[in-house]
Amino acid sequence: MAERLSKCPLCKSGLFLNYTEIKDYAVSKETFIICKCQNCSLLFTNPRPKEDKIGPYYDFPEYYSHEKNNKSITQFIYNKVRDYAVSEKVKLITSLKGTGKLLDYGCGTGEFLNSAKQKGWKIKGVEPTKKAREQANHLLEDSVVRTIDQLEDKKKYDVISLFHVLEHIHTLRKTIKKLIKRLKSDGYMIIAVPNPTSWDAQNYGKEWAGWDVPRHLYHFNSTAIKNFEQLFDLELVETKPMPFDSYYVSLLSEGYLHPDQSTISKYLKAVISGWKSNKAAKNEMGQYSSNLFIFKKK
Repeated sequence: MAERLSKCPLCKSGLFLNYTEIKDYAVSKETFIICKCQNCSLLFTNPRPKEDKIGPYYDFPEYYSHEKNNKSITQFIYNKVRDYAVSEKVKLITSLKGTGKLLDYGCGTGEFLNSAKQKGWKIKGVEPTKKAREQANHLLEDSVVRTIDQLEDKKKYDVISLFHVLEHIHTLRKTIKKLIKRLKSDGYMIIAVPNPTSWDAQNYGKEWAGWDVPRHLYHFNSTAIKNFEQLFDLELVETKPMPFDSYYVSLLSEGYLHPDQSTISKYLKAVISGWKSNKAAKNEMGQYSSNLFIFKKK
């Protein structure tokens, strides 16, 4: 059921130590060990569920990224913020390339791809989850495939995006190498990941929802991102904040930390925490709850 890693998933170093133990509050209530690579600083779950066994860990009501129905106020807010975020993503890629070919890896139910398509982008998606992929293909007329290997041979893209996806990929190095081969020489790779050194991460500690074990297999601090850039021969062009994430992560974290508190109290504390986290990030070299990294090939 579980696989134990003998090497760092990013740099392949065998030098890593146990860093902390985190509980899966959302589903299994199991505790997972997070290790820290002494070479590249990547934090990674070890041991971890095998790729073909991790599915049940995603089966819980609060996992909204593949759900479109508003079954609760939290999900309603999440979906409203997601709609705004989608429009901002389209603005971002348009500012980089105007229009062109877009590949969204881990595209979920396809809202971002659909919005980009309406703005003139030629779109393609990769989504391993069957339910989400089926919804996306219903929306996008079969533009989404299950794996990278099912993409058209030799086709390259102007923009390849991974929005909160990198931390979920079992075959980290192999997948990134395949994606880079699909990127045009003047193209951009956009990666968004949670930040384990953000104010809200420090504030909530082991109850920080951004750990999200075992679904999040990796956690990238600034050193790990720098090593990611070097290992794959990329150039980090720009780093952008994702300010809404601090509020959502704080909301989930409040539920883990104080499960019996009232909804009003939970939301109020989450708003205060999110605001404090974003304020601190402005003074700490961009240490937001989540950051968005824009890479180019060297």
